[in-house]
Amino acid sequence: MLKRAVQDLQRAGKEPDLTQPLEVVSEINLHDPALLPTDYCPDVQERLTLYKRMANCEAADELQSIQEELIDRFGRLPPQAQALLETHRLRIAARPLGISKIDAHEAKIQFSFIPNPPIEPMRVFELIQKNRHYKLAGPDKLILTVETRNLAERAGTVRDALKKLGGEGVTSVSPTSSTAQK
Repeated sequence: MLKRAVQDLQRAGKEPDLTQPLEVVSEINLHDPALLPTDYCPDVQERLTLYKRMANCEAADELQSIQEELIDRFGRLPPQAQALLETHRLRIAARPLGISKIDAHEAKIQFSFIPNPPIEPMRVFELIQKNRHYKLAGPDKLILTVETRNLAERAGTVRDALKKLGGEGVTSVSPTSSTAQK
């Protein structure tokens, strides 16, 4: 709470609104195993430390540094680790849009928003009007009906939707694009 108050004062020079939720915690489910396998990172303490570091990342470049460290220390990322990193990338991108949950299935992707999200409502309505694959499901859910065959397609589709919803900071770094891949 103190960290958030200091950030608010530094960025906007305003006092934090303590009546609002402390932070949007986005739950991302890409329906693919997202973990560091024991044969990739055998030490349980090291895996727990890495999970915590990833969870604490607030920017894509921090996550990129962890990805490079993983590759340097343990070798090429297995698909489960790629999914884990992608999940965290999407979490970071979804947070400023007030998205509390993304549930990405093979046939549809559902976005759940916090109450009064910091997103322009007209942007959502324009998106629905321009693209028949988007529709509202209640006051806080947006559904995108689209077929995705694999993790990369699902993550890319989610990333594109986040950009359309106003996520200027959404990056399209793929989990395997690092030049440090061995």
